[in-house]
Amino acid sequence: MIHAVASLIAVVFYLAAAAYQGTYLLNRRHPHPPRGRFVALGIIAVIAHGVSAFGTIYTAHGIDLGIYRVLSLIFWFICLIGLLGNWRRPLESALALLFPLASISIVISFALHGPITPEPDISPGVFGHIIFSILAYSVLSLSALQAIVLAIQERELKHRHTRGILNALPPLQTMEQILFELIWIGLILLTLSIATGAVYIENLFAQHLVHKTVFTIIAWCIFASLLWGHKKLGWRGHTAVRWTLIGFVALFLAYFGTKLVLELILHRT
Repeated sequence: MIHAVASLIAVVFYLAAAAYQGTYLLNRRHPHPPRGRFVALGIIAVIAHGVSAFGTIYTAHGIDLGIYRVLSLIFWFICLIGLLGNWRRPLESALALLFPLASISIVISFALHGPITPEPDISPGVFGHIIFSILAYSVLSLSALQAIVLAIQERELKHRHTRGILNALPPLQTMEQILFELIWIGLILLTLSIATGAVYIENLFAQHLVHKTVFTIIAWCIFASLLWGHKKLGWRGHTAVRWTLIGFVALFLAYFGTKLVLELILHRT
């Protein structure tokens, strides 16, 4: 019952925050809403989402890390990180796009049940690997969303559209700085995820893990190459957006692609 109420509260406040920010984004005269109200709505939604996400993962039979449960947990991490980062950098516009997706993840997690069996006992090392993996995926997902917003901003500037949504966004240089800061943080977390997996998981290249491992390494190489290219070759703009989205696709295939095939197609845990 508590999980159901928390899920409902989270969905309502996520959508309210997104609608509040979206209304101002589409208003050419007043594109900058007061941040406090948006943040307050977001904080309530994130707290309720956390209760919902952890309540569905921790069951009486163990920890349920099925695809639907983890999807909601990842969106919770993304929203939490986005709100925390919003105190330092203006991320309201990206969060306004993210909150409706988080609402959908809550509904899916609450309504659907996969074939996975809850795990009654997870070692601290494996649990640490799981946490680093989810954090890395969350931050790099946020960077992908930031890249999409950056691409929209560049397109609007190219066509000399300087009103409406564009007025609500920070300067282009600030948007790029936010993007690369997110990628740096995400790459560090992804490195820790790979390192803890190598130490605490018996065989990362076992049949049911090989695709996840390979795509994770590919994603790491893509993001590392992007940061190197930005520092040494001055990569930015469309190049940064393209590499960020390609890296995110590889990371998506590493985790959700593998879980999708195993759980929903092969019906394996």
